Amino acid sequence: MITISILALRNSVLASIADSRYVFTMVNQFLTQAGKKPLFYIQLVGNSRQIELNDGLFSIHPNVTFTEVKNSDLIIIPALTGDMISATHLNREYGHWIAQQYKNGVEIASLCSGAFLLAFSGILKGKQCTTHWQYANEFKHFYPSVKLVDEKVLAHQSGIYSSGGSNAYWSLLIHLVEKYAGREMAIHTAKYFVIDFDRDVQSPFIIFNGLKDHEDETILHAQGFIEENFSDKLTVELLADKFNITRRTFERRFKKATQNTVAEYIQRVKIEAAKKLLESGRKTVADIMYEVGYVDIQTFRDVFKRITGMTPVGYMNKYNK
Repeated sequence: MITISILALRNSVLASIADSRYVFTMVNQFLTQAGKKPLFYIQLVGNSRQIELNDGLFSIHPNVTFTEVKNSDLIIIPALTGDMISATHLNREYGHWIAQQYKNGVEIASLCSGAFLLAFSGILKGKQCTTHWQYANEFKHFYPSVKLVDEKVLAHQSGIYSSGGSNAYWSLLIHLVEKYAGREMAIHTAKYFVIDFDRDVQSPFIIFNGLKDHEDETILHAQGFIEENFSDKLTVELLADKFNITRRTFERRFKKATQNTVAEYIQRVKIEAAKKLLESGRKTVADIMYEVGYVDIQTFRDVFKRITGMTPVGYMNKYNK
């Protein structure tokens, strides 16, 4: 039997804990109905026998404390809520334990913003991970040694799993069902929960907001200039000259402060503006292309699709009423 340990963390999202337990409980039920033995033993793990959530509105009663856990095959870290660094600090005692469990061969899965505690444990260094796109800048700032692929719904490397924003954790749960119980059971479970589990990117949902929580005032002004003048022909040389910095120094400082190259930042700002115009539906794709500073339709289409995972027309059809 496969033992799944779901962490009942302080400042965790209750739904991510409940849904994780629900999914694997239902798989056991599906197997029993088919005349087979249950596959999963599911336990809630906390640092005490009662965890208060949502200012005491809800309480969880774990089966065991993490110091009492005898064995696990998979540990699930639920999504966190509130300030991510504060939420991680509240659960810091799990960090070493998670690292030790992983060292002992246990697989680890983080749901959404649970990636912050996963990274805090140290086991993500040099590995890929995804999380909610809204926290991507903050994650990159605090954990630069982790390769964040925030455009992905799922990331999996060396026995470590992570999922993107909010409801993306359903895709990860179904993925884990497939890993342990097979494709047929994963399809059955996805149909039961009405989950489209083959979606692999969260790019269309990302709202770009450049990282500004840094101390480089010159780069902060440069970001503001780009965001106010994105429709103009902006180049690295022009920006470096405007702020009286050599190109090489400007590029280095910009990347260090924003976690984006200058070219990437300009493109992301342009495409974010294009997305908003496409959502409003008052202009053609060609008009919008010119308005955000592109002159070649193929280039605009290629950049838009690379950043959002969709074509401009596809995006308009999806989000325009």
